[in-house]
Order: sequence, then C-alpha cells, then structure tokens
Amino acid sequence: MDFAFATEPGSDRPNEDHVVVSADFAIVLDGVTQLPDLDTGCVHNPAWQVRALGSCLVEALSDERTAPLDEVLATAIEGVRRRHEGRCDLTNPNSPSATVAIARERGEQVDYLVLCDSLVVFEAQDGIVVIHDDRTDDLPAYDRHTVGRLRNQPGGFWVASTDPGAAAEAITGVVPRAGLRRLLLCTDGISRLVEYFQLSWTDVFDLVERCGPRAAVDAVRAYEESYPRWPVLPPGRRRVKRHDDATIAALRT
Repeated sequence: MDFAFATEPGSDRPNEDHVVVSADFAIVLDGVTQLPDLDTGCVHNPAWQVRALGSCLVEALSDERTAPLDEVLATAIEGVRRRHEGRCDLTNPNSPSATVAIARERGEQVDYLVLCDSLVVFEAQDGIVVIHDDRTDDLPAYDRHTVGRLRNQPGGFWVASTDPGAAAEAITGVVPRAGLRRLLLCTDGISRLVEYFQLSWTDVFDLVERCGPRAAVDAVRAYEESYPRWPVLPPGRRRVKRHDDATIAALRT
C-alpha cells in the first residue's frame, strides 16, 4: 500500500499525534491530552507515549506479519510498559494513553483496528464504511474522576495505556483489497470536518484526492477559525478544543 500523510499540532504544545506508514501498514495515534495538575504516576507525557507506542507497533507488525491486530497491539502495549523502566506507577488509571488506528495489507485483504476515537474510513464496492469506537461519547460525565474511573474498565472506554488487555476491546475487521477504492486513517482533529463542520466523508476523500492530505488539515484550520456554529456543549459534557492536533494518512489510488 502507498500512503500519503499530514500531521500538524493544534497549538504551540508538542504534537501529541503520531503517524507511521510503511509498504504494508499505516498507524495513526492520538495521545490523550492530560488535564493540568493531573496525577498520572508517570514521568512521561502523551507525546512520549505515542512515539513509544508507535515504535513498539512497528516492531510487532514487522515481526508478526500475519498475527491478529489486537494481538499485535497487546504486544506493543507490553513493550511500552517495559520502556517505563520501573520509574512509573503503571497501576495509576491516569497513566499516559493514546487512541489507535491501524490498517495493514495482508495478502488479498486489508486488516484494520480502531481503539478509542481515532478512525479508519474506507470506500469499497458497497459504499463508505466508518470504523469508529464511540464509547467515549456515552460517559456519564467528563470530569477527571469519572474519566479516570471508567478508563479501561467494563462499561467505560478503552485506550492504549498500560494494560495490554485493552487491545482485546479494539474494533477489528477485514476488507478485500480488490474492492477497496479509498481508505484513510485519522485522528479526531480531522474527523471534526464531518462531526462538526458538516462535510461528508465523500467530500473529505475528494479533497484529499485532488489536493493531498495536507489540504484536509488546512480545511480543518479554516473551519475552526470561521465556522459560525461551533458546538456549545451543556455543563458536564466533554469539552471540544477549538484547535486540536490533526493527523491523516490516506491510501494513494
């Protein structure tokens, strides 16, 4: 597979998104931004988490070229645990974490995996399919106590952090390579084009085909600055950053 990609931070903070592409796979990760003064029990930050996880995923995908992707992710999370080198409290529910999207070509098919709110979107013979793990949309509240209590817990939501068991909760699937017309992986900094700014995924695919993935990032920034109906959420619901890190990897057709 031949991918093109673009990534850009949403502020002057380090980019907490990460993207890796190769001849056989693409990985898009989004580090979960930590609230100020949050006790994570860890000396590392989300930018470190996504780069460590990306490195471990590349190793696992390269070593186990046909293993199920949830097993690959579990191996990678275990690898990240070892990189903490005993300096961090890996039992802390607020340990650095990341969302995950993976696509891998395997023979005549393409495997995909999604964990938390990064996305895999593809267009096949039957139309556009959006692979989205939306369990974060239904939390009873989004304060630090509730989120910490429900992170990587049954009835809550799942992210790539310190528990390899979270990988078993990922959404996985397969699509035939022959019928695959278009495919992209993105963080929620890109998917807001559809979620908030009223584009369709066909619009996003067409924009990327015409102008490349950088155009999708530029479109997000333009909408963020000028969109007249920026969402106003009721008290207690998840806050939406006006500018978020934005990353997209798109299959060249």
